[in-house]
Amino acid sequence: MTQQENSLTMTVLMTPDMANFSGNVHGGSLLKLLDQVAYACAAKYCKNYVVTAALDQVFFKQQVNVGELVTFHARVNHVGRSSMEIGVDVFAEHLRTYEKRYTTSCYFTMVAIDEQGKSVEVPRLQLATEEEKMRFAAAEIRKKMRQESLEQIRDLQKEEEN
Repeated sequence: MTQQENSLTMTVLMTPDMANFSGNVHGGSLLKLLDQVAYACAAKYCKNYVVTAALDQVFFKQQVNVGELVTFHARVNHVGRSSMEIGVDVFAEHLRTYEKRYTTSCYFTMVAIDEQGKSVEVPRLQLATEEEKMRFAAAEIRKKMRQESLEQIRDLQKEEEN
């Protein structure tokens, strides 16, 4: 795999229909775009349809303003049998001043599926750089934390039932 096949960049102009009551871009509008970018990155990587399985650690670091150009940088950080973690970083750019700000980051887990909706195997991720290896290791930690959290919640629910 080349860097181009496991990453994707998309830029979108933030328009008034995306605004919340404060006049800034609504977090839900950003989440929808984040999901679309993660989908495109995962589908491009595995050359298959995918579905969103989880969304982790959404950090809205700064507001995004209507009228700014927003660039989404997505990359495949980790690959399991049929799942992929897609990391997305978001940067807003003021059109007149060219000021760029890092505004948002998050991690999507996407699962490749066939025409019947069954999960299918995805290509192994080739880790060529130290940064890719670090992202892979961090993704494994997030995956383990998700699994442990789900197990703890299930245990609590079982205790509640008894």
